Order: sequence, then structure tokens, then C-alpha cells
Amino acid sequence: MSTATTAVEPAESTYTFSPETLQAVLAPDEAPRRASWLSASVTFGWRAMLKIKHVPEQLFDVTAFPIMMTLMFTYLFGGALAGSTTEYLQFLLPGIMVMSVIMITMYTGIAVNTDIVKGVFDRFRTLPIWRPSTMVGYLLGDAFRYTVACLVILGVGLALGFRPDGGVLGVAAGIGVLVAFSFAFSWVWTMFGLLLRTEKSVMGVSMMVLFPLTFLSNVFVDPSTMPGWLQAFVDVNPISHLVGAVRTLMAGGWDTTDMTWVLVSGVLFTVVFGTLTMRLYNRR
Repeated sequence: MSTATTAVEPAESTYTFSPETLQAVLAPDEAPRRASWLSASVTFGWRAMLKIKHVPEQLFDVTAFPIMMTLMFTYLFGGALAGSTTEYLQFLLPGIMVMSVIMITMYTGIAVNTDIVKGVFDRFRTLPIWRPSTMVGYLLGDAFRYTVACLVILGVGLALGFRPDGGVLGVAAGIGVLVAFSFAFSWVWTMFGLLLRTEKSVMGVSMMVLFPLTFLSNVFVDPSTMPGWLQAFVDVNPISHLVGAVRTLMAGGWDTTDMTWVLVSGVLFTVVFGTLTMRLYNRR
């Protein structure tokens, strides 16, 4: 008995690519355009917003903290300093708004430091984007948080009896000046976020800077009641001038001296600490 052997020929491939097709796919004539500085910055700002969406606990510091500060200082000092909590609130609320938002700015440096520890920055550095866009993105995301904090404090203040003479426009102008200054001031913390090794170090240094700046100011009392040596510090404290500018705007007025101080100090914070931030970022 003989066994017949049948040869099976391999099936031909259904897909064939010519050299011209492969070249067209793998080496296109025009490379994708590089993202503009604005597009890259907004994208990283949206990334910061998405982090809030996935971890809503991040809004605790811009909701619970401002409410606690407003209630605590209104009822702690109102009766003793002004004889009436409602009367004192007209003076205090713009200052508490400034104090709360300025203290929240330190979380920008903590977020930067956290991303460095996780290795996220190593990925960002390999992208063909405008280098400062990563830092600007942090600040854009935080600007939203600053606005939320301002609105929360304003809502609590209105419920307690705060009545700004400047109306809606005066309040909006005051909040706008505060958020813009906080954006500039946050560059200080991005520098420390890159410079220091741990987020605890960033928080410790932030507290050492923020407590004297906010408490040794005109947030709670008129500086004329202070000793001369303390008045000298308060008069050159940028937070004092920011409080004065916001307080005047919400009252329906305009203080050229305070606004000039706020503008100049904001520009200096951005130029000096923004430059230092990018130097540290490029050297990491």
C-alpha cells in the first residue's frame, strides 16, 4: 500500500504594501505642528483641573479653610475691636479674603514637588513644548482655586452681614486684583517646589514666610494702632498694600498708592521668581 503525500502551498498574503505606501506612512512630508505656548499652558492648566475632579478633597483648603477663618476671626475679634461683629466684618472680610488666598498659594509648590518625586517631570521635559508651560499650567489651575476661595468667603460674608459699597463691580475688581497678584506670588512657591527635596520642606518654608507677611499686616487692625517699628514693616509689606487695594475697591474707591505697590510687586515676583524657577527647572 502506498501513501500519497499532498503538498500544501502557503496562502498568499492578502495585504501588500508598496515601498511608496510605506514611505508615505512612516515618513510624512509635513510633521505635526508644535503646540503654541498658549495651547500648551492651557493644556497643563486643564490637567490641574482634572486632578481636582479625580481628587475632590483638594478643594478642602479653598472651602472649609476660608469658612473657618472668616467665622473664627469675625467672632473672635469683632466684639473686642469694633463693638459689633457686623461693623467689624466690613473692615475684616477683604483682609481675610486676601489672607486665605495668599496662604493657599503655597500648595502650588507642594504640587510641583509631588510631581517631581513621582517622576512626572521627567516625562514633561521630553515633550516638544514651550518649557514654562508646565509651570504656567499649575498656576492657571490654581487661579481657579483662588477664585473659588474668594467666592466662598464672599458668600459667608454676605450671610453674616457684609455689604460692600462698591457693589458687584467693586467686588469683582477686588477679586480680580487678588487672583492676579496671587498668580504672580505663586512663582515663589514653584521655585521652592523645585529647590527643596520634600513637600514637607516646602510647607515648612512656606509657613515661615507666610505667617509674618499675613499676620504682621493691616488684615485685622488699622496699622496706626501699632508700635512705630511694626508700622515700618507693615508699610512696606506687599500684603498690606494688597489688602488696602482690595478693601478700597470693594468699598467703591480707588487707592493709587496701593495699586501701584500691588502692580510693581506682582511684576517683580513674576520676573525674579519666574526666572529662578525656570533656571532650576532646566537644570534638573
